[in-house]
Amino acid sequence: MRVCVGVDLGSTTTKAILIDEEGKIVGKGITNSRSNYEVASAVARDEAVTSARFNLLARKLEGLKGEGATEIGALDEKLRAAFRLELYLDELAALRQRVTEVVAAAGVRGTAQVKDALAGIFDRMTTDASALFLGGDARKSDFFRDIAGAAFMHAAEKLANERGMRFEELTWPFDRAILDVETELRELDFAATLGRAARRIAGGLPEGAKKRFFEIVDSVGTEPIDEVAFSGTGYGRQTLPFPKAAVRSEILCHGRGAHRYFPGTRTVLDIGGQDTKAIQVDDKGVVTTFQMNDRCAAGCGRYLGYIADELNLGLHELGPLALKSCKSVRINSTCTVFAGAELRERLSLGEEREDILAGLHKAIMLRAMSLLARSGGVKSELTFTGGVCKNDMATKVLRELVDENYGSDITLNAHPDSIYMGALGAAMFALDDLRAGKANLLVVKRPDKQAMKNYANPDDACASCG
Repeated sequence: MRVCVGVDLGSTTTKAILIDEEGKIVGKGITNSRSNYEVASAVARDEAVTSARFNLLARKLEGLKGEGATEIGALDEKLRAAFRLELYLDELAALRQRVTEVVAAAGVRGTAQVKDALAGIFDRMTTDASALFLGGDARKSDFFRDIAGAAFMHAAEKLANERGMRFEELTWPFDRAILDVETELRELDFAATLGRAARRIAGGLPEGAKKRFFEIVDSVGTEPIDEVAFSGTGYGRQTLPFPKAAVRSEILCHGRGAHRYFPGTRTVLDIGGQDTKAIQVDDKGVVTTFQMNDRCAAGCGRYLGYIADELNLGLHELGPLALKSCKSVRINSTCTVFAGAELRERLSLGEEREDILAGLHKAIMLRAMSLLARSGGVKSELTFTGGVCKNDMATKVLRELVDENYGSDITLNAHPDSIYMGALGAAMFALDDLRAGKANLLVVKRPDKQAMKNYANPDDACASCG
């Protein structure tokens, strides 16, 4: 399968989309942007390739007939979960090793006791891992840092109480080690990992069906996926390991991606971690005008991040909590510098957290509405993109403000895949280059085994361009 790759390297999350030569989406991947943009782009791309392979697996299972077809077909979702479990266990082992090294290098008092306690924590995390992925409960996050962090803190708190230790004695090694593990490039052997996942869940199959299942798994794991064109965008686009000709404007990519996914789109609102963009496009997805906020991150995802930190909440928890509000507290400023001060003041006055958060979300969306007005207003269909589009409260407030200012007949597109619109637009530009015969300028030619290393070193990647 030949694919074009689009990468949207944002300040908070990095997204990748793979499309085939007909422009159909075949894979998508997302990761947190970490402190190393090259690692983030590599991981997101790898996630997209993994997604493409699982989509291929789903197609093979859909058309399956004969012996064991029903039993094998029912394993699709379970195999995906088992695959994620294998990846998690691999990273967990790497984290355990790094935590051990951090403690040994620190040479602190009570090292033996701390080491023994940490070993107990990781033993519990390993034992509980299967339930996290195969237990049937929905996870709050797909990112290793979030999942492992929550599991570690829960186990550390419990063990600290059991052994009469201070909680901080156990958590500081994790805080130091997690960044190293996140920014380490590990080459994924998809076929081997998928094989382990398949063996984990195939125990109940009859022998004939099991043999057939493993034949399908092997074929998917070795299916060639040739990346024939690349394009990138996003806040960190200049660090992408692509030639300069393959780097595109965020505005163009979000506009085109939104129009490709929702053809009726004429207005796009993109709220990312660092900036907000109001974009107008024509009936072909070409940008006609736009407005951006200034250099200040007020009213963007970064502002919400500060608020989450002040409340000791996960960013994903803000929207659901705000939806529980009974009223909206008026917020005077959405400046990130004063965010904590105003929040603490409101809390000291007896205001409820959910009511304050409702007011904060409204203040952010009012700033966005101002940008929309200056760009030309809202026309026909409005598509909401960027990381903040995954916040249900932000979407709810935007719907209310659009109804109030432009009428309830305006269609608002806020889809779970809206966060991928920038990457989709970039992939479409890569496909344009391929069709125009310019792919030789864009393809990062490298042996498969060196792919991750080239991503880690942009100079190497660019040097291998045709």
